[in-house]
Amino acid sequence: MPTRNADPRLYALQQWLQQVLDEPVQDIQVASADASFRRYFRIFVTGGSYIAMDAPPDKEDIAPFVQIAQCFLKFGLHVPEIYQQNAEKGFLLLSDLGDEVYLKHLRADNVEKLYGDAMDALLLLQQGTFSNTNFLPEYDAVLLRNELELFRDCYLVQHLQLKLEKEQNLALDQVFGVLIQSALAQPRVFVHRDYHSRNLMLLSDHNPGILDFQDAVLGPVTYDLVSLLRDCYISWPKKQVENWVLGFRKQAEEVHLPVGSDAAEFLRWFDLMGVQRHLKAIGIFARLQHRDGKSGYLGDIPRTMDYVKEVSARYNALQPLLKVIRDVTEDVV
Repeated sequence: MPTRNADPRLYALQQWLQQVLDEPVQDIQVASADASFRRYFRIFVTGGSYIAMDAPPDKEDIAPFVQIAQCFLKFGLHVPEIYQQNAEKGFLLLSDLGDEVYLKHLRADNVEKLYGDAMDALLLLQQGTFSNTNFLPEYDAVLLRNELELFRDCYLVQHLQLKLEKEQNLALDQVFGVLIQSALAQPRVFVHRDYHSRNLMLLSDHNPGILDFQDAVLGPVTYDLVSLLRDCYISWPKKQVENWVLGFRKQAEEVHLPVGSDAAEFLRWFDLMGVQRHLKAIGIFARLQHRDGKSGYLGDIPRTMDYVKEVSARYNALQPLLKVIRDVTEDVV
């Protein structure tokens, strides 16, 4: 067990657990540390296990997690139940959805079933939009722009140490505008915002378990679908992905979700939304290295960049972005 000096927050968490649990803690193990300041611990007791979240109050606010979890449970989504909370200290005691992330299990022979479950859950999430349209903040032009700028500032300038030419900055500005316009043109639904294989848990019942939803927003209808099907951590053939996209659109249309006028429009939204998300992700992966000393995500940049280049090659409006990438990042991670 930790000492007060070695890890003061974990020590404080241990003291809190002794107060809120009816049985003694047998063991505490690290469950995960995500791409923020939050940490998660698996708490073992005689009867099973819990998950404890440690979110330093000066860096993280647990209120959105609590509010969204309670709301998503009402929609029928399998998210952690909240048993105990202490907002002042930044501690939560949650149900344990296990450690079998989708990424560990996805294979060609089971991906249809696992993604089918995930898309069914996504439909439930999006249908929940109409229960309370004022519940989440808007994924607006300012947020979209700020995310895109991570690619320029954190990846190109800081990570690659490039000094961009005026024409290159203008090209990025032009394409960023196209991506923002496309995102804002889409119907608005509840967006998890990180709906991918590291946040989906494989479960034997009510699959999948869904984690890391505290940054949810009201935003573009294709955003979470891109996160799932053009995942930064695993990739699938283009034709297979497009078949999944069109299948999802048909299901969404059947339950009266807004999906645009036709399949071609939806696919274009999906493609351009993916470029926005992947540029943001590349910037975040670089920032995690330089700000937080987390280098593990750098290995995911090439796959993510491949998505950007493949889609950009198919759209005239994205050609300026493709030229910038080819000029400054070819053969560079």
